[in-house]
Amino acid sequence: MPKASIIVPAYNATKTLPETMNSLLSQTYRDYEIVLVDDGSTDGTTEMAQSYSANPRVYVRHQTNRGLAGARNSGIAAARGDYIGFCDADDLWLPQKLQLHIDHLEASPDLAISYSASALIDEQGQRLRVAQKPRLRGVTPAHVFKRNPIGNGSSVVARRSALLDIAFRPHFETQRDWVFDETFRQSEDIECWLRLMLSTDWQIEGIADMLTEYRISKSGLSASIEQQLASWERMVAKLTHLNPEFFQRHSPAARAYQYRYLARRAVSLNLPDVARAMVFDSLRMSPRPLVEEPVKTVTTLLAALLLTRGGAARIQQAMRGFAPRQNRQNREKRELS
Repeated sequence: MPKASIIVPAYNATKTLPETMNSLLSQTYRDYEIVLVDDGSTDGTTEMAQSYSANPRVYVRHQTNRGLAGARNSGIAAARGDYIGFCDADDLWLPQKLQLHIDHLEASPDLAISYSASALIDEQGQRLRVAQKPRLRGVTPAHVFKRNPIGNGSSVVARRSALLDIAFRPHFETQRDWVFDETFRQSEDIECWLRLMLSTDWQIEGIADMLTEYRISKSGLSASIEQQLASWERMVAKLTHLNPEFFQRHSPAARAYQYRYLARRAVSLNLPDVARAMVFDSLRMSPRPLVEEPVKTVTTLLAALLLTRGGAARIQQAMRGFAPRQNRQNREKRELS
């Protein structure tokens, strides 16, 4: 039985899957398997995934499309390891990643999730000048709710027993339990992590090493802002019963952060009216983003205001002149996707 399992959800991923698989098969830690889940692909990914089945380390599972959450759940059900990592089919792991996360989890029995900092790469796999360097220690449910320090699903290696502690099975499900809620096509990560923090005593903690390369794609930026907001609000409504006092206390600030994130996304999509509305709504909801992260909040406001006056070039110039170099390098991936 392998000590660890890496789950790779793949949907129409022929352009990036080989690079992803090469990075996972190059891990320095060797006691592991890869569960490659073809989630109803239509572009040749099915055949490409099947070609990896000859490798004894790789188990390939095919299913009709169930979305990212559904592919991860199928992977968890098939996985045999005590530790379960997740890597989307367009992201990359550095060779030492699995070893460092397993060392981290084995040294801290109360940890459910170990995650890492991430470098951002473009569609061609080239590193960008920005990175995700999240909070690593002392992570509370409020931190997850407001800023989700885990940041992206490909940074996570989790303890299997902790995931099973939050598993459930809807009455209509006949195949396996759900860890991720498959009714969510967005916000499924934060819903899962926040549910874990609010309903169990497990902790989460990060590793400072930049062990994940997380790909930014134009298609990722194009998802509907309205759908993203609706999904986030549905996550709040679903989990409120777990701790009503927590949500009453932290929702204004968390919602302000969410609106600021959507404002930055609207700037990336060149939607000036949406960007301005989102950033001003954020400021009205709570002053916490302005107090806690003044540089990022002010640059978001400036970008939204300049969008109709000078376009992307002036926005980039203004943000370079205002934000310190370190802050530019530390922008989180989820602020760009």
